[in-house]
Amino acid sequence: MLSLPLAAPAWSAAPGSAAPQFSLPGRDGQVALAAYRGKHVYLDFWASWCAPCKRSFPWMGELQKRFGPSGLVVVAVDVDATRADADRFLADVPAGFTVTFDPAGSVARQFAIKGMPSSMLIDPSGQVLYVHEGFTKSTPQAVEKHIEQALKK
Repeated sequence: MLSLPLAAPAWSAAPGSAAPQFSLPGRDGQVALAAYRGKHVYLDFWASWCAPCKRSFPWMGELQKRFGPSGLVVVAVDVDATRADADRFLADVPAGFTVTFDPAGSVARQFAIKGMPSSMLIDPSGQVLYVHEGFTKSTPQAVEKHIEQALKK
């Protein structure tokens, strides 16, 4: 007998799969993933209560500065239930990249996000190249290696 989980996500973001499309409010209007077609996207899911997220933000700003001219766009999706929590976090830890807000968690569910922070590298055609959960001292080196390889193609 075949048994399928009832709560299986409609989408997930495994390497080699197409990234689910979304449009979310950002700091300066709607942000759609499709708007970045033709560029590599480093997509990061975060929350104000996530201590590793606080450490990852300055590094993601550096990613945008360093790799932006080569076609990388950093997009961060906040999953806090209220925008005020995200705004307080951003006042303390400014973001030098695009930030969007997903208070209902619908986009996080589409991507089957299980922990914070979770991130992925998406290629210019919308395919997921690399997925990573967490942020430790070794994360920047590992992620940058994948970004550098992707940008060479």
